[in-house]
Amino acid sequence: MTVSERIEQLKTEALSAVATGVSTADLEDIRVRFLGRSAELTEIKKSIGTLSPEERKEVGRSSNLASREIEAALGARTEEVAAREQEERLRAEAVDVTLPGVPSQRGHLHPSQIVIDDVVDFFVGLGYRVAEGPEVETDYYNFTALNIPEHHPARGEHDTFFLDEGLVLRTHTSPVQIRTMLSQEPPVFVVCPGRTYRNDNDPTHTPMFHQIEGLAVDRGLTLAHLKGTLAAMARHVFGEDAEVRLRPGYFQFTEPSVELDISCFVCGGTDPNCKVCKGAGWLEMLGAGMVDPSVLEEVGYDPEEYTGFAFGMGPDRMAMVKYGVPDLRLFFEGDLRFLRQF
Repeated sequence: MTVSERIEQLKTEALSAVATGVSTADLEDIRVRFLGRSAELTEIKKSIGTLSPEERKEVGRSSNLASREIEAALGARTEEVAAREQEERLRAEAVDVTLPGVPSQRGHLHPSQIVIDDVVDFFVGLGYRVAEGPEVETDYYNFTALNIPEHHPARGEHDTFFLDEGLVLRTHTSPVQIRTMLSQEPPVFVVCPGRTYRNDNDPTHTPMFHQIEGLAVDRGLTLAHLKGTLAAMARHVFGEDAEVRLRPGYFQFTEPSVELDISCFVCGGTDPNCKVCKGAGWLEMLGAGMVDPSVLEEVGYDPEEYTGFAFGMGPDRMAMVKYGVPDLRLFFEGDLRFLRQF
Protein backbone atom coordinates (compact mmCIF):
# COMPACT_ATOMS: atom_id res chain seq x y z
CA MET A 1 0.00 0.00 0.00
CA THR A 2 1.40 3.37 -1.04
CA VAL A 3 1.50 6.37 1.26
CA SER A 4 -1.23 8.09 -0.75
CA GLU A 5 -3.44 5.04 -0.45
CA ARG A 6 -2.89 4.97 3.33
CA ILE A 7 -3.85 8.65 3.53
CA GLU A 8 -7.06 7.91 1.66
CA GLN A 9 -7.76 5.01 4.01
CA LEU A 10 -7.19 7.21 7.10
CA LYS A 11 -9.52 9.86 5.69
CA THR A 12 -12.27 7.29 5.11
CA GLU A 13 -11.90 5.95 8.69
CA ALA A 14 -11.95 9.47 10.11
CA LEU A 15 -15.06 10.57 8.19
CA SER A 16 -16.86 7.37 9.21
CA ALA A 17 -15.94 7.94 12.87
CA VAL A 18 -17.08 11.58 12.69
CA ALA A 19 -20.45 10.54 11.21
CA THR A 20 -21.09 8.17 14.13
CA GLY A 21 -19.87 10.49 16.92
CA VAL A 22 -22.70 11.04 19.41
CA SER A 23 -21.23 13.68 21.72
CA THR A 24 -18.81 16.58 21.67
CA ALA A 25 -16.49 14.51 23.87
CA ASP A 26 -16.50 11.68 21.29
CA LEU A 27 -15.73 14.14 18.50
CA GLU A 28 -12.82 15.61 20.45
CA ASP A 29 -11.38 12.12 20.87
CA ILE A 30 -11.73 11.55 17.11
CA ARG A 31 -9.95 14.84 16.38
CA VAL A 32 -7.03 13.89 18.61
CA ARG A 33 -6.89 10.37 17.08
CA PHE A 34 -6.77 11.52 13.46
CA LEU A 35 -5.38 15.09 13.60
CA GLY A 36 -3.49 15.25 16.89
CA ARG A 37 0.26 15.67 17.21
CA SER A 38 0.76 11.92 17.53
CA ALA A 39 -1.78 10.93 14.87
CA GLU A 40 -0.63 8.78 11.92
CA LEU A 41 -1.65 11.46 9.40
CA THR A 42 0.46 14.01 11.26
CA GLU A 43 3.44 11.63 11.24
CA ILE A 44 3.05 11.19 7.47
CA LYS A 45 3.21 14.97 7.03
CA LYS A 46 6.38 15.10 9.12
CA SER A 47 8.04 12.46 6.88
CA ILE A 48 7.34 14.25 3.59
CA GLY A 49 10.88 15.65 3.55
CA THR A 50 12.34 12.16 3.32
CA LEU A 51 10.40 11.27 0.17
CA SER A 52 11.43 11.65 -3.44
CA PRO A 53 10.42 14.88 -5.20
CA GLU A 54 7.60 13.19 -7.08
CA GLU A 55 6.21 11.42 -4.02
CA ARG A 56 6.65 14.54 -1.94
CA LYS A 57 4.29 16.55 -4.14
CA GLU A 58 1.61 13.83 -4.27
CA VAL A 59 1.74 12.97 -0.54
CA GLY A 60 1.71 16.65 0.47
CA ARG A 61 -1.35 17.36 -1.64
CA SER A 62 -3.20 14.24 -0.48
CA SER A 63 -2.45 14.76 3.24
CA ASN A 64 -3.52 18.42 3.17
CA LEU A 65 -6.78 17.60 1.38
CA ALA A 66 -7.49 14.78 3.85
CA SER A 67 -6.83 17.06 6.84
CA ARG A 68 -9.12 19.76 5.46
CA GLU A 69 -11.94 17.31 4.80
CA ILE A 70 -11.66 15.76 8.24
CA GLU A 71 -11.58 19.20 9.92
CA ALA A 72 -14.63 20.35 7.90
CA ALA A 73 -16.57 17.22 8.81
CA LEU A 74 -15.58 17.57 12.47
CA GLY A 75 -16.68 21.21 12.53
CA ALA A 76 -20.08 20.52 11.01
CA ARG A 77 -20.73 17.46 13.17
CA THR A 78 -19.55 19.22 16.36
CA GLU A 79 -21.90 22.16 15.72
CA GLU A 80 -24.81 19.76 15.17
CA VAL A 81 -24.07 17.65 18.27
CA ALA A 82 -23.42 20.70 20.48
CA ALA A 83 -26.78 22.20 19.50
CA ARG A 84 -28.54 18.95 20.34
CA GLU A 85 -26.74 18.69 23.69
CA GLN A 86 -27.69 22.26 24.59
CA GLU A 87 -31.32 21.60 23.70
CA GLU A 88 -31.35 18.47 25.87
CA ARG A 89 -29.70 20.35 28.74
CA LEU A 90 -32.21 23.20 28.55
CA ARG A 91 -35.08 20.73 28.41
CA ALA A 92 -33.76 18.95 31.50
CA GLU A 93 -33.28 22.24 33.35
CA ALA A 94 -36.63 23.68 32.36
CA VAL A 95 -38.85 24.89 35.21
CA ASP A 96 -42.60 24.61 34.98
CA VAL A 97 -43.66 27.93 36.48
CA THR A 98 -47.24 26.70 36.74
CA LEU A 99 -46.28 24.10 39.37
CA PRO A 100 -46.75 25.09 43.03
CA GLY A 101 -43.56 26.25 44.73
CA VAL A 102 -41.77 24.32 47.45
CA PRO A 103 -42.76 26.01 50.71
CA SER A 104 -39.92 27.08 52.98
CA GLN A 105 -40.10 26.87 56.73
CA ARG A 106 -41.27 30.06 58.34
CA GLY A 107 -39.11 31.63 61.00
CA HIS A 108 -40.43 32.26 64.47
CA LEU A 109 -39.76 35.13 66.83
CA HIS A 110 -38.28 34.11 70.16
CA PRO A 111 -40.82 34.49 73.00
CA SER A 112 -38.49 36.91 74.78
CA GLN A 113 -38.24 39.01 71.61
CA ILE A 114 -42.02 39.04 71.29
CA VAL A 115 -42.29 40.55 74.78
CA ILE A 116 -39.40 42.97 74.19
CA ASP A 117 -40.99 44.27 70.99
CA ASP A 118 -44.36 44.57 72.70
CA VAL A 119 -43.00 46.54 75.68
CA VAL A 120 -40.77 48.79 73.58
CA ASP A 121 -43.61 49.55 71.16
CA PHE A 122 -45.78 50.57 74.10
CA PHE A 123 -43.26 53.05 75.50
CA VAL A 124 -42.36 54.43 72.08
CA GLY A 125 -46.07 55.09 71.68
CA LEU A 126 -45.92 57.16 74.88
CA GLY A 127 -43.10 59.26 73.44
CA TYR A 128 -40.14 57.46 75.01
CA ARG A 129 -36.93 57.13 73.01
CA VAL A 130 -35.06 53.82 72.70
CA ALA A 131 -31.53 54.11 74.13
CA GLU A 132 -28.73 51.55 73.97
CA GLY A 133 -25.27 51.21 75.46
CA PRO A 134 -22.22 48.88 75.59
CA GLU A 135 -22.51 45.45 77.17
CA VAL A 136 -18.96 45.76 78.54
CA GLU A 137 -19.13 48.54 81.09
CA THR A 138 -16.87 50.38 83.49
CA ASP A 139 -17.24 50.04 87.25
CA TYR A 140 -18.35 53.68 87.38
CA TYR A 141 -21.36 53.38 85.08
CA ASN A 142 -22.40 49.95 86.34
CA PHE A 143 -22.06 50.62 90.09
CA THR A 144 -20.68 53.94 91.35
CA ALA A 145 -22.93 56.32 89.42
CA LEU A 146 -25.93 54.26 90.51
CA ASN A 147 -25.24 54.82 94.19
CA ILE A 148 -23.96 51.27 94.77
CA PRO A 149 -21.22 51.48 97.44
CA GLU A 150 -17.81 49.84 97.25
CA HIS A 151 -18.62 46.81 99.41
CA HIS A 152 -22.17 46.17 98.23
CA PRO A 153 -22.94 42.44 97.61
CA ALA A 154 -23.78 43.21 93.96
CA ARG A 155 -20.08 43.89 93.39
CA GLY A 156 -19.12 40.35 94.46
CA GLU A 157 -17.82 37.74 92.03
CA HIS A 158 -20.77 35.51 92.93
CA ASP A 159 -23.00 38.02 91.12
CA THR A 160 -20.85 39.85 88.56
CA PHE A 161 -18.55 38.83 85.70
CA PHE A 162 -15.40 40.92 86.14
CA LEU A 163 -13.03 41.60 83.24
CA ASP A 164 -9.58 43.19 83.15
CA GLU A 165 -8.82 46.85 83.82
CA GLY A 166 -11.91 47.57 85.93
CA LEU A 167 -14.40 46.45 83.29
CA VAL A 168 -17.43 44.25 83.88
CA LEU A 169 -20.17 42.61 81.83
CA ARG A 170 -23.05 44.91 82.71
CA THR A 171 -25.37 43.43 85.32
CA HIS A 172 -28.31 45.61 84.26
CA THR A 173 -29.15 48.18 81.60
CA SER A 174 -29.15 50.99 84.19
CA PRO A 175 -25.76 52.26 82.91
CA VAL A 176 -27.59 53.32 79.75
CA GLN A 177 -29.73 55.62 81.90
CA ILE A 178 -26.61 57.22 83.38
CA ARG A 179 -25.02 57.69 79.97
CA THR A 180 -28.25 59.23 78.66
CA MET A 181 -28.57 61.71 81.52
CA LEU A 182 -24.91 62.71 81.17
CA SER A 183 -25.45 63.43 77.49
CA GLN A 184 -28.56 65.63 77.67
CA GLU A 185 -30.54 68.00 79.82
CA PRO A 186 -34.01 67.11 81.18
CA PRO A 187 -36.67 66.18 80.27
CA VAL A 188 -35.57 62.58 79.69
CA PHE A 189 -37.86 59.76 78.64
CA VAL A 190 -36.00 56.63 77.50
CA VAL A 191 -36.57 52.89 77.42
CA CYS A 192 -33.45 50.71 77.42
CA PRO A 193 -33.70 47.09 76.20
CA GLY A 194 -30.64 44.87 76.05
CA ARG A 195 -28.66 41.84 77.18
CA THR A 196 -27.26 41.70 80.71
CA TYR A 197 -25.05 39.22 82.57
CA ARG A 198 -24.91 37.79 86.08
CA ASN A 199 -23.03 34.87 87.55
CA ASP A 200 -26.11 32.71 88.11
CA ASN A 201 -27.61 29.59 86.53
CA ASP A 202 -30.72 27.66 87.59
CA PRO A 203 -34.28 27.04 86.27
CA THR A 204 -35.26 30.68 86.86
CA HIS A 205 -31.87 32.39 86.27
CA THR A 206 -29.35 32.28 83.44
CA PRO A 207 -25.89 33.86 83.09
CA MET A 208 -27.17 35.96 80.19
CA PHE A 209 -30.66 37.41 80.21
CA HIS A 210 -32.59 40.33 78.80
CA GLN A 211 -33.70 43.42 80.62
CA ILE A 212 -35.82 46.43 79.78
CA GLU A 213 -35.35 49.52 81.88
CA GLY A 214 -37.07 52.84 81.61
CA LEU A 215 -36.32 56.30 82.89
CA ALA A 216 -38.40 59.45 83.07
CA VAL A 217 -37.00 62.72 84.46
CA ASP A 218 -38.92 65.96 84.39
CA ARG A 219 -40.46 68.55 86.65
CA GLY A 220 -43.26 67.31 88.89
CA LEU A 221 -43.08 63.54 88.30
CA THR A 222 -44.44 61.47 91.20
CA LEU A 223 -44.96 57.88 92.24
CA ALA A 224 -48.50 58.15 90.91
CA HIS A 225 -47.11 58.76 87.41
CA LEU A 226 -44.96 55.66 87.80
CA LYS A 227 -47.86 53.47 88.88
CA GLY A 228 -50.13 54.74 86.10
CA THR A 229 -47.45 54.15 83.48
CA LEU A 230 -46.71 50.61 84.62
CA ALA A 231 -50.39 49.73 85.01
CA ALA A 232 -51.00 50.78 81.39
CA MET A 233 -47.97 48.74 80.28
CA ALA A 234 -49.24 45.64 82.14
CA ARG A 235 -52.65 45.91 80.47
CA HIS A 236 -50.96 46.30 77.08
CA VAL A 237 -48.82 43.17 77.51
CA PHE A 238 -51.03 40.89 79.62
CA GLY A 239 -54.53 42.01 78.73
CA GLU A 240 -57.06 44.63 79.71
CA ASP A 241 -58.04 42.77 82.89
CA ALA A 242 -54.53 42.99 84.37
CA GLU A 243 -54.27 44.96 87.61
CA VAL A 244 -51.14 46.09 89.40
CA ARG A 245 -50.13 46.63 92.99
CA LEU A 246 -47.03 48.20 94.46
CA ARG A 247 -45.14 46.75 97.42
CA PRO A 248 -42.31 48.44 99.29
CA GLY A 249 -38.92 47.44 97.97
CA TYR A 250 -35.29 48.49 98.20
CA PHE A 251 -32.89 49.43 95.42
CA GLN A 252 -29.72 51.50 95.75
CA PHE A 253 -30.62 53.95 92.99
CA THR A 254 -34.30 54.65 93.77
CA GLU A 255 -35.97 56.15 96.84
CA PRO A 256 -38.68 55.26 97.57
CA SER A 257 -38.40 51.88 95.88
CA VAL A 258 -41.26 49.55 95.03
CA GLU A 259 -41.84 46.14 93.52
CA LEU A 260 -44.74 45.72 91.16
CA ASP A 261 -47.04 42.71 90.96
CA ILE A 262 -49.69 42.09 88.35
CA SER A 263 -52.87 40.17 88.93
CA CYS A 264 -52.78 36.60 87.64
CA PHE A 265 -54.20 36.82 84.14
CA VAL A 266 -54.89 33.07 84.13
CA CYS A 267 -57.06 32.56 87.22
CA GLY A 268 -57.51 36.07 88.59
CA GLY A 269 -56.65 34.75 92.04
CA THR A 270 -59.61 32.38 92.16
CA ASP A 271 -57.80 29.05 91.66
CA PRO A 272 -55.65 27.81 94.60
CA ASN A 273 -54.10 25.24 92.23
CA CYS A 274 -53.17 27.72 89.49
CA LYS A 275 -49.80 26.72 88.02
CA VAL A 276 -48.94 30.30 87.11
CA CYS A 277 -49.49 32.19 90.37
CA LYS A 278 -49.51 29.15 92.72
CA GLY A 279 -52.85 30.35 94.08
CA ALA A 280 -51.50 33.72 95.28
CA GLY A 281 -53.44 35.69 92.69
CA TRP A 282 -50.46 37.98 92.03
CA LEU A 283 -47.29 37.67 89.97
CA GLU A 284 -44.08 39.52 90.85
CA MET A 285 -43.05 41.38 87.74
CA LEU A 286 -40.54 44.21 88.17
CA GLY A 287 -38.72 46.66 90.40
CA ALA A 288 -39.16 50.41 90.22
CA GLY A 289 -39.04 53.62 92.20
CA MET A 290 -38.32 57.32 92.22
CA VAL A 291 -34.78 58.15 91.13
CA ASP A 292 -32.60 58.74 94.19
CA PRO A 293 -31.59 62.42 94.48
CA SER A 294 -27.94 61.39 94.82
CA VAL A 295 -28.11 59.79 91.35
CA LEU A 296 -29.57 62.99 89.92
CA GLU A 297 -26.79 65.00 91.52
CA GLU A 298 -24.16 62.59 90.12
CA VAL A 299 -25.25 63.42 86.55
CA GLY A 300 -25.57 67.16 87.21
CA TYR A 301 -29.38 67.40 87.56
CA ASP A 302 -30.82 69.56 90.32
CA PRO A 303 -32.97 67.27 92.54
CA GLU A 304 -34.76 70.33 93.89
CA GLU A 305 -36.02 71.12 90.40
CA TYR A 306 -36.39 67.68 88.80
CA THR A 307 -37.75 64.34 89.89
CA GLY A 308 -37.85 61.09 88.01
CA PHE A 309 -38.87 57.49 88.13
CA ALA A 310 -37.15 54.37 86.85
CA PHE A 311 -38.18 50.77 86.38
CA GLY A 312 -36.54 47.55 85.31
CA MET A 313 -38.21 44.39 84.07
CA GLY A 314 -37.04 41.02 82.77
CA PRO A 315 -38.75 40.17 79.47
CA ASP A 316 -37.53 36.57 79.80
CA ARG A 317 -39.42 36.20 83.08
CA MET A 318 -42.40 38.05 81.62
CA ALA A 319 -42.43 35.58 78.73
CA MET A 320 -42.22 32.69 81.20
CA VAL A 321 -45.27 34.02 83.00
CA LYS A 322 -47.20 34.97 79.87
CA TYR A 323 -46.67 31.64 78.10
CA GLY A 324 -46.46 29.33 81.13
CA VAL A 325 -42.87 28.20 80.46
CA PRO A 326 -41.55 26.27 83.50
CA ASP A 327 -37.79 26.55 82.90
CA LEU A 328 -36.00 29.71 81.77
CA ARG A 329 -33.21 27.63 80.23
CA LEU A 330 -35.60 26.48 77.50
CA PHE A 331 -35.34 30.00 76.06
CA PHE A 332 -31.65 29.56 75.28
CA GLU A 333 -31.42 25.97 74.01
CA GLY A 334 -32.42 26.82 70.43
CA ASP A 335 -34.90 23.94 70.15
CA LEU A 336 -37.08 24.70 67.11
CA ARG A 337 -39.89 22.55 68.50
CA PHE A 338 -40.07 24.95 71.44
CA LEU A 339 -39.88 28.11 69.35
CA ARG A 340 -42.57 26.95 66.90
CA GLN A 341 -45.13 27.11 69.71
CA PHE A 342 -44.96 30.90 69.64
